[in-house]
Amino acid sequence: MENDRKRVVILGGGVAGSLVAKSLQFHAHVTLVDPKEYFEIPWANLRSMVEPSFAERSVINHRDYLTNGNVVTSNAINVTETEVLTADGRQIVYDYLVIATGHADPVPKSRSERLNQFKEDNQKIKSAQSILIIGGGPTGVELAGEIAVDFPDKKITLVHKGSRLLEFIGTKAGDKTLNWLKSKNVVVKLEQSVDLNTFTDGQKIYQTSNGEKIEADCHFLCIGKPLSSAWLKETVLNNDLDAQGRIKVDEHLRVKGRSNIYAIGDITDIPEIKQGFLAAQQAEVVAKNLKVIIEGGRECRIETYKPHSAIAIVSLGRKDAVAQLPFLTIIGRIPGFIKSGDLFVGKTRKQMGLHPDIVPA
Repeated sequence: MENDRKRVVILGGGVAGSLVAKSLQFHAHVTLVDPKEYFEIPWANLRSMVEPSFAERSVINHRDYLTNGNVVTSNAINVTETEVLTADGRQIVYDYLVIATGHADPVPKSRSERLNQFKEDNQKIKSAQSILIIGGGPTGVELAGEIAVDFPDKKITLVHKGSRLLEFIGTKAGDKTLNWLKSKNVVVKLEQSVDLNTFTDGQKIYQTSNGEKIEADCHFLCIGKPLSSAWLKETVLNNDLDAQGRIKVDEHLRVKGRSNIYAIGDITDIPEIKQGFLAAQQAEVVAKNLKVIIEGGRECRIETYKPHSAIAIVSLGRKDAVAQLPFLTIIGRIPGFIKSGDLFVGKTRKQMGLHPDIVPA
């Protein structure tokens, strides 16, 4: 009976939340709450800026994979022991809640608006002779690599406040990446920042914290975004956050001390590098566990999630990448072959139950 089905509410339609919703839609009454109408493959976004048509496969309407659940296009603003309240005034009752709100990233509501945003970014890149990238983490490095390979005549400057690139992984990866960028004529300035508050549109001169002036036709800000968890401080989960605003979870990815609320993805306090493929693995664990519980299975049958060691692949244009593996750091075509061609878009689409390519209707 439809009325007997357990109600699972998922907050956040990113990598983790979307996969849980897709996996549980025929096992429970699923409601996905997300401020946008689509799921996007985040590690494909930078390629989409240099090749907007790439986004046709990587930006996917929730309805394309969630055919048997509800989609509420709104923000969650409160959580009680039994329901979620949304910004558009809904009160959604849950038996099980999965929080996967990730980082605060203001993006358009509709897929078509998002695709247009990539086209606008592409036009910005094409029309510029010189480009400033602020931030030397994975986003800034990958964007610099994409532009340098596709538009080798552009003058690219990357400014990073840290002492090395890619600080989330080891020094070897950062050093190899710096040399690769320099080989592509990207100017890298470390231990400096750019104050955009002193900058107005139409200007072409940027000033760094060292007093250096950089001339550029446009800039892209590629620094870390805050966690989307501040709103939880006003909810029943207020005491379940750590000092950084991350949700404290147990080995089954349940919020510590709670039996029916889970948290997955970037928002958790799991001690590992926050990466999309790990968020997907967490989603699979939670989906499996909820299926067991919903079907009346015993606690001993549920899976645990073990934090992963520092493995990372950062794409460098279309053919190269830098990879940090447990006992080896390599750069070039071999790691590039693994990731950089399709950026796992076909694989992710298949994971979401879709054809790896867009199939004409």
